[in-house]
Amino acid sequence: MTTNEIRTKFLEYMKDKGHAIVPSASLVPENDPTTLFTGSGMQPMLRYFLGEQHPLGKRVADSQKCFRSQDIEEVGDNRHTTFFEMLGNWSFGDYFKEEQIKWMWDFLIDELNLNPKNFYTTCFKGNNALGIPRDTFSADLWQKLFAEKGLDVTIGENPEVDGMKEGQHIFYYDESKNWWSRSGKPGGMPEGEPGGPDTEMFYDFDPDLSKQIHAKSKWSSEVCHVNCDCGRFMEIGNNVFMQYKKTANGFAELPQMNVDHGSGLERYAAALRNDPDMLAIDVFDEPRKTIEELSGKNYGANEDETYAFRVILDHLRAATFLIGDGILPGNKDQMYYVRRLIRRAVRFGNKLGINESFTKRVADSYIETYKKEYKVLEEKKDLILSEMEKEESKFRLTLEKGIKEFEKIATKDISGIDAFNLLQSYGFPIELTEELAAERGIKVDRSSFDEAKKKHAEESRTASAGKFKGGLGGDGEIETKYHTATHLLHEALRQVLGEHVLQKGSNITSERLRFDFSFDRKMTDDEKKKVEDIINDVIKQDLPVHREEVTYEEARERGAIGVFDEKYGEKVSIYTVGEPGKRGTAKLFSMEFCGGPHVNSTGELAVGGIHPPDSSQGDKPYRHFVIQKEEAVSAGVRRIKAVLE
Repeated sequence: MTTNEIRTKFLEYMKDKGHAIVPSASLVPENDPTTLFTGSGMQPMLRYFLGEQHPLGKRVADSQKCFRSQDIEEVGDNRHTTFFEMLGNWSFGDYFKEEQIKWMWDFLIDELNLNPKNFYTTCFKGNNALGIPRDTFSADLWQKLFAEKGLDVTIGENPEVDGMKEGQHIFYYDESKNWWSRSGKPGGMPEGEPGGPDTEMFYDFDPDLSKQIHAKSKWSSEVCHVNCDCGRFMEIGNNVFMQYKKTANGFAELPQMNVDHGSGLERYAAALRNDPDMLAIDVFDEPRKTIEELSGKNYGANEDETYAFRVILDHLRAATFLIGDGILPGNKDQMYYVRRLIRRAVRFGNKLGINESFTKRVADSYIETYKKEYKVLEEKKDLILSEMEKEESKFRLTLEKGIKEFEKIATKDISGIDAFNLLQSYGFPIELTEELAAERGIKVDRSSFDEAKKKHAEESRTASAGKFKGGLGGDGEIETKYHTATHLLHEALRQVLGEHVLQKGSNITSERLRFDFSFDRKMTDDEKKKVEDIINDVIKQDLPVHREEVTYEEARERGAIGVFDEKYGEKVSIYTVGEPGKRGTAKLFSMEFCGGPHVNSTGELAVGGIHPPDSSQGDKPYRHFVIQKEEAVSAGVRRIKAVLE
């Protein structure tokens, strides 16, 4: 069964169980201040666990594109990837543990035909001090399902200490393994944060593997269990039962019991092949062949070369999807990671002896592989390939010179100043310098590098410094006002610059808004003033802001703008400024697909009131919305920073 067939089979299965199937959200999270990227299937769904109603009902399923930048350094082994797809289904106060566990067993064992003898699960052992009971329901149900297949399995109590005994397929772990919340363990959760126990699912690739590894490595003194790192087991899925909320007095049950299930699509494919090498599944076949042709090397023939293959395969797949979602290589925020992925792939290409431009050829292979499921890749093909080629070309111009310069200073530990000069002169990210240094057994003074970089006023901070806030930087009143202001700005830009202008991203804090949009030149002062005047006039009119749930077809028919080129389900949420109607009617100002939040009327954006006491300075009208700066972000993308004052 191919990876695409597994995805289709899962979604059809969940549809038969009453789930609405929604398309993947963008890799760029909207209105989420906690992260640069969409890193899990649950991330776009969080607000529905907290009580907001999903427009498509209480049962939803999808295959979500995910990117985890923190895994870049881990890529190269047989199971880590930065980009992956997460199969997910959710219950927002509908079904709970019994249905979810039975469906997972049925899908994996009966639909995908995984051997139950290779299947293991873990459950939450409870925490009496926190008043959270042991999840005996899940453990007992798993045991019953094994029995129905003729397998008399037992439950292990302390696998990390006692290891695995014959016949044990179900194990209890504490909150370090079998608890989920955004903030980690129960004791560290802030008040109001939701969380709950989970039951995780594992596949055993080789029952004899742990014996082999334990006999000849550090594992000889450690026990083997499903959560160890010996390589025998792989977690393929996780079922979170979101049922608690942290309070001042401990934990209380949420008003609704929720299910959050996520499984790695690629991990399912690896399990079906009974091969733990995720980079050997079918979606990598054509890109892998392309690299083999370019390098003259064979995947799997040499450990170091296979490592390089895996880095290239992962990084260029991730970059292909990120560019497809509108993130171009650059020095700031998400763009920095796209640049780093491509440049790291080029460096490992050099290790394989590839000295010609190759990234666009590998990207083209991915587009062909995924274009049926992700049509945006085919639609953005020219952009993806050109950005790959441009970024590779830039890096190749400096890579050879940079490595020569690195060799000159790599006779001892590298100072922060030298590392910063490599960045400034040769485009070497600090992570690349650190990687090269680690390969030679020397260190880089990261602290003095950070100091040197901070002092360089013209150099923007890298996203890896962890200071970025994406989308809506909070849920307070001021942030909500700025969110509404982005809708007004979007429409005003289209009126002044043309209907081809579309939003490419936003960043909102309590101090200002930042808005990225498609446009190929600098705005004139007159154009900026016209945009300001339109927005301030709308604020002065105090137009109503409405939220509606309508069908996708109706929203498009009425002229709603879809931001970020996202796909939508059968019912969507739209916000209108002005009287609801069809775009172009006199009383309607703007209409966009959006999940909120927004103010009730545009007059709320007026600082000090719609008509403040001192509402003019001479013949200049009072301005509530002010553009502070307009600048280029990347080719074809501009950025506006604005305030309400």
